[in-house]
Amino acid sequence: MQRKPIVAGQFYPGTPSECLDEIKQCLEEAILNMPLPETIVAGIVPHAGWTFSGSTAAIVFNAIKKRHTKVDTFVIFGAAHGYLGQPPAVYDKGSWLTPMGEIHIDEELAKAVLESGAAVSDPQAHDSEHSMEVQVPFIQHLFPEARLLPILTPPSDLAVHLGEIIASLIASDDERKIVCLGSTDLTHYGPRYGFAPMGSGKDALKWATEVNDRMFLDYALKMQPKELLNSAAENLNACGPGAAAATVASAKALGKTKGVLLAHTNSSEIMLHKMGSSSRESVGYAAVIF
Repeated sequence: MQRKPIVAGQFYPGTPSECLDEIKQCLEEAILNMPLPETIVAGIVPHAGWTFSGSTAAIVFNAIKKRHTKVDTFVIFGAAHGYLGQPPAVYDKGSWLTPMGEIHIDEELAKAVLESGAAVSDPQAHDSEHSMEVQVPFIQHLFPEARLLPILTPPSDLAVHLGEIIASLIASDDERKIVCLGSTDLTHYGPRYGFAPMGSGKDALKWATEVNDRMFLDYALKMQPKELLNSAAENLNACGPGAAAATVASAKALGKTKGVLLAHTNSSEIMLHKMGSSSRESVGYAAVIF
């Protein structure tokens, strides 16, 4: 099996040279201005188009590279935007293609996850999901030998169980470095998204970032995956809460006691910075490591 890219040329460049140029630009903008933990086992990254969230995602990849020159496998827990199934869905064989080339699936780890019963094999569920694909070129550039394990992760307690199972498999593998990534954006605010409980204007967008996003992030930083899931269900402050919950659960099971927030912004702020004008709508983005 070989998954071909579905958002190359839309969410990120569609040619190798343009893709590499934008990756380098994102990494240059990915400024790390705080101490990092000695080891990094997991991270939370956004998944909008690179113009908006690429630099925020790059901060996480930059941090991982600074602490671990080699990563053998990245487990990516993806948002389930269009997946209607209940169990997490694994892409368990073959490879993925992006403009940066081919990356192989960690079939051994995939088999172990499936045998645990924490997820099911469903490669077709990944056909139209972009939240993991937009991370892959960063991995291919910074960790060219790494393999991939993509798992679509709906928002339920099954996500927490999956994270714990992944952690147990990682802990039992002394020979390889495996890092988990959860792909989620935060509050989608404004008329376009059908969510504007505070009305419109600067104060409303400020609330979306400083109150609604922050509620979700605080649960992540405090390693509370179930509360994180509940917050997302009640407050609509993440589109990939299952992915984030699995990430937090895995990091907690691997011994981490808190997360580190590396960056937090939103699409309106980025538009103002890059294009000189803001928007009535806003989507939150955060970079977190554990």
